[in-house]
Amino acid sequence: MNTSENPAELFGLRLAHVGINTNTPEEAASTADALCALLGIERGEEPFPVSSFAGSLVEVMNNGGRGEKGHIGLHVDDIDAAQAWYEARGVEFNESSRTLCPDGSGRTYLIYFKEEIAGFAIHLTIAD
Repeated sequence: MNTSENPAELFGLRLAHVGINTNTPEEAASTADALCALLGIERGEEPFPVSSFAGSLVEVMNNGGRGEKGHIGLHVDDIDAAQAWYEARGVEFNESSRTLCPDGSGRTYLIYFKEEIAGFAIHLTIAD
């Protein structure tokens, strides 16, 4: 695979986090706390009120979430360029999932691919 075909080299693509679906905010918080204890990490920053983080490794969704089994977040350095690269290869995105940065900049923070893989929704994000 040459550089122009390797999104890890082109956009810094790497695993950002794994998402776990739970049914309530309380279940999400206790799941995040249990994972923190198991992994020896602290609770992570929670930029949106829909989840709890165990460090930056695991996002525990409060009231279910995308994906039959959960989701996988993939970090990229340039989300717009990465999206264009994937679309040029026939990969579709769920435009209704586009979330803007909480800083008010108008930049895209995350966007989900249209198709799930093995029950997991997958999204690109600029967050680690």
